[in-house]
Amino acid sequence: MAIKSKSTVWEGCPIRFGMGIFGDKWTLLIVRDMMFKGKRYYGEFTDPEEGISTNILADRLGKLVSNGVAEKERDPDNQSKFIYRLTVKGKELLPMMLAMVDWAEKHDPNTEVPKEFIQKLRKDPDSLKKDILIQLG
Repeated sequence: MAIKSKSTVWEGCPIRFGMGIFGDKWTLLIVRDMMFKGKRYYGEFTDPEEGISTNILADRLGKLVSNGVAEKERDPDNQSKFIYRLTVKGKELLPMMLAMVDWAEKHDPNTEVPKEFIQKLRKDPDSLKKDILIQLG
């Protein structure tokens, strides 16, 4: 009888690695908000329509920072605030995020994507990626 190993090591499998960082709904929504909605300040992520609690938000932002997906720095214009930005590692999620947008728009009748955005994504994805990356700085 073979004994099955229950490995807790998160190495080797790319899906397992990604789920270790993004394995809940909030983390990718925070990435979405930074990437597509220009959110940078803690308070901007607390959208009442989505309902993220402040303790979950703080935890997920901390996880993104500790995993090098985002960075946190003091706002030079207001030293009491912090700015969150995607790092290069975070910006490299753009193709995956756009693929999710495209897939959801095709398969979920309730998905809301601006018509111009989805048309550009499907006609000229490289130009759209370039525009988004310029906006992200």
